[in-house]
Amino acid sequence: MTKEEGEQQGFALKDYTDPPPAALFDINEFTLWSFYRALIAEFIATLLFLYITIATVIGHSRNSTDCGSVGVLGIAWSFGGMIFVLVYCTAGISGGHINPAVTFGLFLARKVSLPRAILYMIAQCLGAICGAGLVKAFQKSFYDRYGGGANFVHPGYTKGVALAAEIIGTFVLVYTVFSATDPKRSARDSHVPVLAPLPIGFAVFMVHLATIPITGTGINPARSFGAAVIYGHKQSWNDHLICWMQWLRLYIYQL
Repeated sequence: MTKEEGEQQGFALKDYTDPPPAALFDINEFTLWSFYRALIAEFIATLLFLYITIATVIGHSRNSTDCGSVGVLGIAWSFGGMIFVLVYCTAGISGGHINPAVTFGLFLARKVSLPRAILYMIAQCLGAICGAGLVKAFQKSFYDRYGGGANFVHPGYTKGVALAAEIIGTFVLVYTVFSATDPKRSARDSHVPVLAPLPIGFAVFMVHLATIPITGTGINPARSFGAAVIYGHKQSWNDHLICWMQWLRLYIYQL
């Protein structure tokens, strides 16, 4: 049936094609250079993300009493802006995940295979550790003095409130990722694939504005993990589980 015939019968045929679900295990991926290039892209992107954002957090803490501090708004812009830039740069190579929560959500939606999801998350966590390590190497005294950009529950909030804030923030981010990359939207508006990094970056920006006062915002488990590993203080590890329990929420959402 042609599109014209379908329209004459009162309905329009699909103007988009749903991509087939990814295989749970795809051994052929390991023979492709593009697979390893994607892993390198995720590693480098997460490294750069942690370096720029944690350096911004440390710089804010150093100058928090001066007018030169970027403030919470500047920190939120740092996180959102870097996600926008890095997703734009890596979307054509690895999909621009830069976040184990995003990778896990896409795996549950059958967008990526299990081996790719696991190796992406490993690359992201290793990149996060290296990025936080670079910040500490460049400004060790300030890094240790001002908390290393690690996530923890701030005074005045309970762990339950912190967990709820992280769950909602992660939902906003992953929901935006799925909406921005929806093939139906891409079919209707040809410019959407080009603009997809923009709403994703804005989602990160808005969530940070809301949750920085609560947990410092840990909607990216790799970001929380890398900072906790390099900072190494007990408080950051005590509250670290909150950042990973978002995955249960993602599983429920996919169901």
